[in-house]
Amino acid sequence: MPHPNFVLIMTDTQATNVIGAYGRPELRTPNIDRLAETGIKFQRAYTTCPLCTPARGGLFTGIYPHTSGSWTNNLPLGSNIRTMGQRFRDAGYATAYVGKWHLDGHDYFGTGLCPDGWDPAYWYDGANYLAELTEEDITLWRRGLNSLDDLRAHDIRTEFTWAHRTSDRAIDFLKKWDARIKNQESRIEDEAERLSQELRITNHESHTTNYALRTAQPFVLVVSYDEPHHPFTCPPEYVEPFVDYDYAIGPGAFDTLENKPAHQREWAASARMGQRVRESGTIRAPMYLGCNSFVDAEIGRVIDAVHAYAPENTYLLFTSDHGDMLGAHQLGGKGPAMYEEIAHVPLILELPGGGDGRVVETLVSHIDVLPTLLELAGLDAPPILEGTSLVPQLQGVEVPDKPVFIEFNRYEIEHDSWGGFQPVRCIVSGPYKMVLNLHYTDELYDLAADPAEVNNLIDDTAHVATRDALHDQLLDWMYTRRDPFRGPVWERRPWRDSRRFQWRGEFRPRPA
Repeated sequence: MPHPNFVLIMTDTQATNVIGAYGRPELRTPNIDRLAETGIKFQRAYTTCPLCTPARGGLFTGIYPHTSGSWTNNLPLGSNIRTMGQRFRDAGYATAYVGKWHLDGHDYFGTGLCPDGWDPAYWYDGANYLAELTEEDITLWRRGLNSLDDLRAHDIRTEFTWAHRTSDRAIDFLKKWDARIKNQESRIEDEAERLSQELRITNHESHTTNYALRTAQPFVLVVSYDEPHHPFTCPPEYVEPFVDYDYAIGPGAFDTLENKPAHQREWAASARMGQRVRESGTIRAPMYLGCNSFVDAEIGRVIDAVHAYAPENTYLLFTSDHGDMLGAHQLGGKGPAMYEEIAHVPLILELPGGGDGRVVETLVSHIDVLPTLLELAGLDAPPILEGTSLVPQLQGVEVPDKPVFIEFNRYEIEHDSWGGFQPVRCIVSGPYKMVLNLHYTDELYDLAADPAEVNNLIDDTAHVATRDALHDQLLDWMYTRRDPFRGPVWERRPWRDSRRFQWRGEFRPRPA
């Protein structure tokens, strides 16, 4: 069998709460929705960190951010950490990455330089996009497009956007791959015909295409959109349907944040949306939601190109790095919290040739993506990878649920934003989510009974056994995974003192 191809499409700041296939059909994401109709939709997928760089580190290395080095924005991966591109390139794959990277430790835009493991011919991070713009356009893109009126006044068209140019390069890659295949098929047909005439061999036609596929170089193509992240650049027609649209937040809109961590109340005070959100239960975000719909249209272009140019042997995966709070719990943006609005991400995988669509309820994480792709490619996953392959779930095998783990350390090195150093560790297991906020009150939620995460059960006597069991699992994970921030302070909580940490404790070397 030929080695499969992989196309990984990802967005920035697009959690399940703004996608039709995950319960918000009014938000106009038809292309992601149709992918869910033909693919396998993971209903309970989580990021490794609700923040850009760490989330991407977990996804593209298969190693948690606290180990990979990229544990906050603007910290690069460690020099001894290998990426998806390097692993597949070394296995003989063509590897192309188009769009936002945000893993080089530079600023938001990147350096413009292609890191090892990816094809420089297709590298197109933010610095490359800015290099194509005039100084006026750069200023306009970053600071001048804050409303529908701005988009109209400056006649913003699809061709201006980073998203559209990212799609163009991805489609170009797929077209050229298809052309090479067809050229190879043609040469094989000619050679087969020559041999047929010379040796009187017949019925060669049925073998030539398969032979061409077997000898073609497989590829990994990553298409990484900045959208719907700010600055919300898109043509005005995508924003217009949402100008008067009231986005229903749900019960989380009415969370008073009592019995919640102090830093969340500080964050809510800075967001200044508490009273109006609590009064209406809704928020208006036409620019964000318009850009959310726009990036779906660009994703549709790439999906169509995959189906047109590489349909036979290509796995197509869609996800996003994290979400936006959108007013839930009086909060906006992303930061040191583990609420579903920013931690619960879409994950959809379409098998070659598509299918009838299927939903998997198993808890999964971005940390599982790289081991999955390696197994699908017939490649070994090295022991340093920290996730578990999802191939059994893809094959319809019932797999026992396993917990997923999420972390947060600080928002960014350059900015004193979202409270600075805010270490958080989280475990999601079955219906429960436990959040350890190192400096503040901890959290425990029953997602089945309280999906909006309003009722903090950390001190509820009826949940002591569940709470302590999750605490033990989370501590075990921190110690066995060599979390550099581990220590007895995570054990000394107001509600429990487990005291397992030893001052002269175990030596924990890095795996091979």
